[in-house]
Amino acid sequence: MAEAGSFAERVKQQADIVRVIGEYVRLKKSGQNFTGLCPFHAEKSPSFAVHPTKQIYHCFGCGVGGDVFKFVMELDKVAFPEALRIVAEKCGIAIPRPKASSPEERKENQQRTLLVEMHREAQIFFVQQLGGTLEGKAARAYLEDRGMDQDAIARFGIGYAPSGGDALLRFLKPKYKEPLLVESGLVSRDQSGGARMYDRFRRRITFPIANDSGKIVAFGCRALGDDQPKYLNSPETPIYSKSNVLYHLDRAKEALRRADFAVLVEGYMDAIAVARAGISNVVASCGTSLAEPQIKLLSRFTKRVIVNYDPDTAGQLATERSISLLLENDFEVRVLALPTMNLTAGDGAKYSKNADPDLYIREMGVEAYTKLLKDAPPYVDYLIGRARHMDLSSGEGKLRAVNFLLPYVQKIPNRLLRSEWATRIAQQLRLEEPVLRAALSKAAAERRSGLKVAPELVGRAAKPVERRLIRMLAEADSFRRELAQRLSAAELCTGLETEKVFTALIAANLAGSTMEPTEIAAGLEERDRRMLFEILFEESSGLTWEEAESCLESLQNRQTERALADLQRSIEANPASPEMRTLLSKKQELMRRLAAGR
Repeated sequence: MAEAGSFAERVKQQADIVRVIGEYVRLKKSGQNFTGLCPFHAEKSPSFAVHPTKQIYHCFGCGVGGDVFKFVMELDKVAFPEALRIVAEKCGIAIPRPKASSPEERKENQQRTLLVEMHREAQIFFVQQLGGTLEGKAARAYLEDRGMDQDAIARFGIGYAPSGGDALLRFLKPKYKEPLLVESGLVSRDQSGGARMYDRFRRRITFPIANDSGKIVAFGCRALGDDQPKYLNSPETPIYSKSNVLYHLDRAKEALRRADFAVLVEGYMDAIAVARAGISNVVASCGTSLAEPQIKLLSRFTKRVIVNYDPDTAGQLATERSISLLLENDFEVRVLALPTMNLTAGDGAKYSKNADPDLYIREMGVEAYTKLLKDAPPYVDYLIGRARHMDLSSGEGKLRAVNFLLPYVQKIPNRLLRSEWATRIAQQLRLEEPVLRAALSKAAAERRSGLKVAPELVGRAAKPVERRLIRMLAEADSFRRELAQRLSAAELCTGLETEKVFTALIAANLAGSTMEPTEIAAGLEERDRRMLFEILFEESSGLTWEEAESCLESLQNRQTERALADLQRSIEANPASPEMRTLLSKKQELMRRLAAGR
């Protein structure tokens, strides 16, 4: 929310919402508004409207709406600070440089800046080593054997860390102090407590790891010979946290938005191979454990994923863990399990081999991989396939298979789809369908009890009188405060379909707040927010106090009618004589009041 006097408020005041949204949506003038096809859901007839005066947008189809910041946040999948920066840049508004709030923070910012600079220097060093040394020549031969040409090597910034123990250290030491060199993770100190420092990466091919803004923050390195471990990555540092970075995301962002799905692989070589195959929307988790922060990061660009991890045991377990995490974060998940390849050795002998994406593309070709990717099954099909490899010859084995599947199937939100999957599971695993359905029903019920129920999006339409009063509370500057006082004093909004909208508007008016639609909407549930925006977009004739009094009278009559109906139900319950006389007396009074109001 833009606070009064803040930079965000200044940007909001100067930003032209029509111009900003017009860069994403083709808008056409329609009366006082602009309309176009909604970018948040598929539609053929435009139901998306932008109000240039109020500086808000609203879709009458799916119900989304808000201000210019909300639009950029939702469409670009960014947080408010980033949306503020994007809007400011689009409108040519200079962004003030942030000031460190304390000496400690200034020191930390300076340290992070130097660490990023150091990694950029290290990248230059590694690339020079690959291209201009004898050791680098051997590394290039290995890469060429893996199908990497010079263009690919340059495109992905691949380098080489030499076998000498301090080549990078000597390159960096004249520019950086020793504590910072150790803090970077590029240099290690003798664990015996000595002062000797040495390069962390030695005789390894280096892959630069960039954050989502493209700054190199770490390296992943593969041993050239038989050194262990085979892969060695940078440790956690002030600029690098493994769980917050996805390899290749900085290059894949636009492709992810266009394709609206991600191919998720394990390692650098897999990501590079898939990207070189023309599938740019690929990211790697840099290991077998996908973390929730990585999923949150990916969700900024898409909510659809094809998981393509290695087919070995570790890869299968990682796939199952990833499915669970992705489903918990409302992703649509498919799984590509590459088939076993039948290969021929140099001596002509035939052998079978499990394939990771890199090997499969090199051996079987881009077209074969692309076809498998296109036909990748939903996650439940993959899991059924895994369950079929269990021992299903006994009741205990079948129970294990069902227990393996239930945690995943119960995450399917649609009841009909769960029913369809129940039939498929029963058929493929040869289970008793009624028994399986009972188990699924129980699991689904347990799932519902733990979920937050989404607010109802469509309710009974607000009556015309309520809509006019809401419009007056939002726009009639000359009398909206007095109107709010009358409504509040008589409690005329209690029990109305629009009660929560009225409550928010009345509170804002009585507090003397500026009537900012997006701020009012921020405190409402989805259904009420949608109702408010629809009312504010309606064509409006002049708002007068005479009409307001007429509307108030209508609400008072409606309130009397409700009280009369409640009283009649009490009378029909046939209470004792003294109470009955009191009820009949109240009924006559209400009927006189109602007649006078009409």
